Amino acid sequence: MDEIKKTWLDFFQKEETEEEWWERKKAVFRDRDAEIVKISGEGHLFERMRHSNQSFYQYLLHLSFLVKQRGQFIREEQVVPYRFQLKNGRVTEHHVVERQDSTNEEPTMSSENKRDPAETRFSYNRHAAVQYAERWWNSYNPAYRKFDVDCTNFISQCLYAGGAPMRGAPNRGEGWWYQGDNWSYSWAVAHSLRWYLSGSQAGLKGKEVESASNLLLGDVICYDFQGDGRWDHNTIVVAMDAYGMPLVNAHTDNSRHRYWSYEDSTAWTPEIQYKFFRIGE
Repeated sequence: MDEIKKTWLDFFQKEETEEEWWERKKAVFRDRDAEIVKISGEGHLFERMRHSNQSFYQYLLHLSFLVKQRGQFIREEQVVPYRFQLKNGRVTEHHVVERQDSTNEEPTMSSENKRDPAETRFSYNRHAAVQYAERWWNSYNPAYRKFDVDCTNFISQCLYAGGAPMRGAPNRGEGWWYQGDNWSYSWAVAHSLRWYLSGSQAGLKGKEVESASNLLLGDVICYDFQGDGRWDHNTIVVAMDAYGMPLVNAHTDNSRHRYWSYEDSTAWTPEIQYKFFRIGE
């Protein structure tokens, strides 16, 4: 493990803060009685910019972790955007790209809790939702707009693929829907979807459960990284590890089969809060 760590840090020129990230990631696997047996990474350059005779580059680092847990092998994948600058042929200013949510104009929470007798329940196809999450975890369905912060848009697409009915259009503050070049806040904003799931009484709705161990495939986890009441991120459960704990897929920093707690995220803080939702109940 120490050799893997040294190779990782040397190759990707990790700084002290990312050393701490590595230690946190190792601790997560240790707590799960799991071991990283192989790490691979591949960079894909997607943008070059020039300013004042200086060159700036952005690339996507596709990481793959082969993990062994109780004789079972799991492949966890993550895509992280990086930026660096070239000065006299040397790489400088090499860091993760922080992306800002451009859809944050929504009200505090969705106001649509009205019951439609015709749509009080729907049959949630968990298999179809998971299939969609696996198909599109690292790409983008052209039928929908791609957001810079795409996590909730992706989760909404998965839920819709699982049969969740849209309703509320064209009022962006009501219901849950996507229509042409317009959408509800609950469709695309993490904070709004969290409140919609707990408040909706018809169509798409979620039943809050106490812990991640109570979740099924196709269920949703919401994250408040700072613990300040502002919900930042959503994921969908697509698999279980050897102990029956959820592994999730997500967009923005695209991830596949990532452990549900997100303790290896650069956004993680000790104050993190979670909400666990059973969909369709």
